[in-house]
This record gives sequence, C-alpha cells and structure tokens, in this order.
Amino acid sequence: MAQVKVYGNRSVWGERRAEVSDALHEALVRTWQLPAEKRFHRFLLLDDGDLVAPRSDAYLVVEIVCFTGRSREAKRALIATLYDDVAPRLGLSADDLEIVILESPRENWGIRGVSGDELALSYRVDV
Repeated sequence: MAQVKVYGNRSVWGERRAEVSDALHEALVRTWQLPAEKRFHRFLLLDDGDLVAPRSDAYLVVEIVCFTGRSREAKRALIATLYDDVAPRLGLSADDLEIVILESPRENWGIRGVSGDELALSYRVDV
C-alpha cells in the first residue's frame, strides 16, 4: 500500500493535478511494482502565501505514506526516478521538489474493514 500526498501552490499546480498524478504513479509502478490500478493520491494545494519555503512558486512536496517493508534500494530507486524523470517532466528543478517517504507497519492501517496485516495484497511490498 502506498498513498501519495502532494503539497504545492494552487496557482501553479491546480490545473496540473492529472499530469502530476500520472508522473508520480508511473514512477511508483516502475520502481516499486505497484499495480497500475492502485493509485491513491491526495492534492493538498495551498493558496499563495500559505506555503512558506525558500524555493520558487513551483515548489512541490511529495509525501509517500506506505507499509513498512521496502528495501533501502527500492526507496533510493524511487527517489532517483522522481528527480531524474518526474521533476524534468514537470519542469521542476531539484531544489523545487522535496520527497518524504513515511513508513508505517501494516497493523497500523485499516483497509476494507480489516487491519492492514490481515489484508491480502495482490502485489509485493518487500521489493
């Protein structure tokens, strides 16, 4: 399981949600082998002035909340893909993309009426 939260300025990213979502999802499918139909993205776009950072107006923060279990190599591969492929695709410099991977044990999740550690997954987490 992986859920993506995207923070940025509404004036920059509001009309580009689908483009951002597609680019992020393709990176997750390619590097973490998520099934293509497992897309969970939330856009938390902020009004001008509500995102204070020493970056450009295009600054984008991507949080990936996921089950614990991915290897260090898998996390590094995702981060590299986000900087090497996704950032240029979106016209972002490396300074304007920030990534945070937040892991949580499966038993801390509730999905489809059961605890995450009781959930039968159709894909591997230990990549």
